[in-house]
Amino acid sequence: MKEGIHPQYFKTKVTCACGNTFEIGSTKSEIRVEICSKCHPFFTGKQKLVDSAGRIERFKKKYAKFKELQKQA
Repeated sequence: MKEGIHPQYFKTKVTCACGNTFEIGSTKSEIRVEICSKCHPFFTGKQKLVDSAGRIERFKKKYAKFKELQKQA
């Protein structure tokens, strides 16, 4: 390998929004994430909705009309 062309490799501390921290190897010295394996619904089995910009409300409102139409038919 050539000298001086590779990025520096750090033992990096990853911090999640839930407060969980763990270490990995990375080219960044510190990483912050929103969801990790300790709080992600797939790994925990608990449903925790992460709503961005009211998408869930719009979805429910849209399909509430659809369900009403199905009941009438």
